[in-house]
Parts: sequence; C-alpha cells; structure tokens
Amino acid sequence: MLFRILRVSLRALSRNKMRTFLTMLGIIIGVGAVIAMVSIGTGAKAAVEDRFKAMGTNLLFVSGASRQQAGVHSGFGGFQTLTPEDAAAIPERCPSVEATSPSVSARAQVVYLNKNWNTSVQGTGDKYPDIRKWELDLGTYFDESMVRAAAKVCVLGADVKKNLFEDMDPIGITIRIKKVPFTVIGVLKSKGQSGGFGSRDDMICVPYTTCMKRLQKAEFLSSIDVSSTTSTNTALAKSEITDLLRDRHRIAPGAADDFQVQDMAEIAEGAADATNILTLLLGSIASISLLVGGIGIMNIMLVSVTERIREIGIRMSIGARERDILVQFLSEAIVLSVIGGLLGIALGVGVSKVLHFLSIFASIKTVVSMQWVILAFVISGSIGVFFGFYPARKASKLDPIEALRYE
Repeated sequence: MLFRILRVSLRALSRNKMRTFLTMLGIIIGVGAVIAMVSIGTGAKAAVEDRFKAMGTNLLFVSGASRQQAGVHSGFGGFQTLTPEDAAAIPERCPSVEATSPSVSARAQVVYLNKNWNTSVQGTGDKYPDIRKWELDLGTYFDESMVRAAAKVCVLGADVKKNLFEDMDPIGITIRIKKVPFTVIGVLKSKGQSGGFGSRDDMICVPYTTCMKRLQKAEFLSSIDVSSTTSTNTALAKSEITDLLRDRHRIAPGAADDFQVQDMAEIAEGAADATNILTLLLGSIASISLLVGGIGIMNIMLVSVTERIREIGIRMSIGARERDILVQFLSEAIVLSVIGGLLGIALGVGVSKVLHFLSIFASIKTVVSMQWVILAFVISGSIGVFFGFYPARKASKLDPIEALRYE
C-alpha cells in the first residue's frame, strides 16, 4: 500500500519536472544552509575547546577587577592593583599553587633591518612556557636571573619569526621593539590559529620586568598566570589566592575584591556558552529559508489541486474516498520535502567539507553534527506534512459532481 502511494506520488510529480525541482529548491537550500551554518558554529566551539585543552586544566588567571568612577564601569581588568610582589607571594603562601608568571601586555612595531612587523608583546615570567605548556622550537627561554636583571632579551612567536627572518636562524640577532634593542634567544613552536581569536603565534615574549620598565613604564601587572599543583586542586588554589590577595591588599571583610580569579573551567564554560548561542543564532537564521521552502510547497500543491480538479472528480466517482484523496496529495507534499531534505543534507555536508578544506588557508573550522543532520531531515519532513495538509484537505473536500463539470 505504502509503495503504491509512493509510486503514484512520484508519477504525479514527474509530470512537471522543472516545477517539482524548483519547489524542492527551497527545502534543499534551507536544509543545506542549516547544516552548513551549524557546522561552522560547532566547529568554532570545537576550536575553542581545543585551545583551552591545550592550555591545561590546572591553569588559573588573576586579573584586576572592575572599577566604577563617575557612574562609569571600566570592566574587568580596568582597575589594576596587582604587583610583582603579589605574584611572588602566591606560590610561597598558597600550598595548592605550583608556579606563577606575571603578565604585562603591550603592542609595538618590531624592526629588523628593512623589515618591520606590528605584533603583541607579552611581558612574562620565566615559568610562562611551563604554565602554558608551550614548547620551544629554537633556542631557550629567559631564566629567573634575566627577569631580575630586566634583560633586553626576547623569544619570538612563529609568525613574527617568519615575517622578520623567513627561513633564517634568528638566535643571537638583535631586533628593535619600540626602538629598544632586544636580543633574540628563542623561538616558540607554532600553535596556529585559535578559531576566531587570531593567531597565537603573532607575539613576542620578553621579561615582564623589562616590559614594565622599558616598554610600558607601568607600575602594576596586567594579570598573573597561575598553575595549580593538580587539575583537581584548582578550586582550592582559587580560594587560597583570594584569601591571600584580600589580606595583602587590606580589603575589609564584606568589601568587594579589587581583583578576580578565574580558572580554566569557568573561562572554557563561558566560551562554550557563547559559541552555543552563535550556533543557535546561525541555525535560526538559516531555518527561515526552510519556512520559505514550506510556503513554496503549499503554493505549488494548491496550484496542483486546481489543475487536477477533474482528475479528483473521476477518482471520487469510481469509489475513492476523501481519505484516499487526502493521503494522495499529502504524500506528494511529503515526497517533495523528504527528497528536498536529502538533497539539502548532501549540499550542507558538501559545503561544510569545502569550508573545512579551506581552513588550510583561513581560520575556518567546521564540524558536521549528526544530531543536526537528523533534526534538519525531520524538520523537512514535518514541513511537508504541515504545509501540504491544507491543499490535500482542500482536494479531499471537493464535490465530485462539481469536479467532473470543471473545465
């Protein structure tokens, strides 16, 4: 019975192949757009998760808190109160903390001979590579004695090395950062793009003391990178750091902190929530084309009913019931949407694969989610039922006598 209904539906739809294809096109584009857009959002989420996993699960960040002045909030990090002494005290007085790296950020033009490059300059401590789990490709990282002496040494990110030196070995060569000479002592291994956060390799690391004295003229740190002894101790380390800094900053009981401590899990969760919202937004926008496709199916089915009134009258006169006519036209709408949905899935997966291939040249990562593929297919079938029901019901309610008289 089902096979016969399907065969009749396909035969009816094949009478006007171009109109049938154009009707399906709305569903094809809609399903393809949903899958492609959601794959971009899912890929962005995966890229963010990979970035945080690469940093480790025992990483914490201490930064300045927000500040309100004249009714204006500066946002987190706008109120700088952290000092190098705070960074030194944390591993000494917090048993759950393994190491810290003070951080000061700047942006500067870097010059070597006739080449120059604008990049991020990160003032860090000597434990930075260990805390961030970042290996060196060439040379060494600066040690504690260089940090104490505010030595003019630097370690290049892979992008900076490529743009200033290409294939040349930069170790021992002097470059200028804000007209200050720095000797290159190392090159970090490439970590690549970070899924919407830019390249992680477009940076130069210098001792934070050097950055504060010679580049930024700063008195306070931007932040402090902290690694706990184990991944299970991050909550305890966060509590110990909070108690210590409240004591060092002489914050009264009940008063707000002038700093904030975030662990990697909190930051990763916030980033995941943001990408989830992005995914839903992209999927919702693309779903509008599915609605347009459904309206197109309803429109064409109404036209089909009008064209086949005499056929309907003949079927009813030889014994076809209202239910038979309803099922016939409803099955045609469902076949339109299901075939369109299958072709749309193929289109969406194909576009996602092409975009994933292009990630070699651009920061685009796509992940096709089987859940969304199934959901898109179910929605396309549901559209056929929803938008095909009214034309089918209209066909089934025709008066057979009037239908036979219709020219």
